[in-house]
Amino acid sequence: MIVLTGADLVLPDRILAAATLTIDEGRIVDIKADSQSAGSSPFAFHDHTIVPGFIDVHVHGVSGTDTLDEGDAVRRIAEVLPRFGVTSFCPTTVACAPADLRRVLDQVRHARESPQTASARVLPAHLESNFINPDYCGAQPVTCLRAAVRSGTGQVLTGPAAFTTGDILDVIEAHAPDIAVVTLAPELDGALDLIAWLQSRGIRVSLGHSAATCEQGLAAIAAGARRATHLFNRMPPLHHREPGLVGAVLQSDEVAVELICDGVHVHPALVRMVVAAKKPSRVMAISDGTAAAALTPGTSARLGGRTIVAADTCARLQDGTLAGSTITLDEAFRRLTATMGVSLVDAATMCATTPARELGLVGHGVLSEGAAADLVVLDRRGTVVQTYVSGRLAYARRSHEGNSAMATSV
Repeated sequence: MIVLTGADLVLPDRILAAATLTIDEGRIVDIKADSQSAGSSPFAFHDHTIVPGFIDVHVHGVSGTDTLDEGDAVRRIAEVLPRFGVTSFCPTTVACAPADLRRVLDQVRHARESPQTASARVLPAHLESNFINPDYCGAQPVTCLRAAVRSGTGQVLTGPAAFTTGDILDVIEAHAPDIAVVTLAPELDGALDLIAWLQSRGIRVSLGHSAATCEQGLAAIAAGARRATHLFNRMPPLHHREPGLVGAVLQSDEVAVELICDGVHVHPALVRMVVAAKKPSRVMAISDGTAAAALTPGTSARLGGRTIVAADTCARLQDGTLAGSTITLDEAFRRLTATMGVSLVDAATMCATTPARELGLVGHGVLSEGAAADLVVLDRRGTVVQTYVSGRLAYARRSHEGNSAMATSV
């Protein structure tokens, strides 16, 4: 049993000040409004805040490792992420060849079947996939993009890569239990049929990297798409006469949206606008983190085999193309609360509760009795002090990183 006393607890609907939270057998078993002996206990988390563990549904890598790297990249990422308060994550890929996709999904399956202690929970993958618009591919390798037509060979849209749409779909079908989300552009030929095909295999469809009109977006939503990938980024801007995919998503209550909360990909004013329009229950804060995340600016890393360079909050290809973010989800949480005007409760909803709900993770993403003991202890600056995954301490800040309180085990 682990008892955390004295911290403010960010509950689903309020903040409980100077409270006590008890963990037993991987679950939260008790939450009390008063911290009882916290005033005299050397283990009390005075001036700290406890939030539900962050769930990053869109992260390509961290600290020099990309999901498409050779070796056991997914496990290496899982080992690092608790340092940043992430207790669960969807390993996210860019468009790639079938063999590379198969390798990543094999890693995801193994990591889920044999989870490591002191690591973030590996969730089914997010494929930021081969079925996106070449004109809006961003840092995605255009030679790996394919038509969304399932019948026939699925012609190569561009480049010499020798594989077909069918080859990619064969990998997806064989690994369907280890895939949570597929991003696609709804204007591609065959996209609506592909949405139905993916849904029938239990895979959620997210709309993104797209030039879709509002009407095309609404048709995809009617066909079953229920998410939008990094809203605003790699899609035409919202216009009062041509609302586009952004307009389709913002008017649809059934669609949850991802927002990159690094302050670069989306202006803070637009973050506030989306939160007001969609409500926190339909917004998922994401890092869109790459292997350049947590590296010193100027350091090189990889994204799907391509070289990227770390900047202060974003990564870029060598030609300057924006290539994901370099923040982690704890930094997104800090930016939401410190510079974007989002309350602690709403930020926790966006970083944990909504992602858990959208992935069907019952009993995750909240601080409540009976829920999984995935939680993060933050100091007064919002820096991660401790991270617990299923009630196990997965990360504790070392003394040279700042003073850290400890939990008491009884």
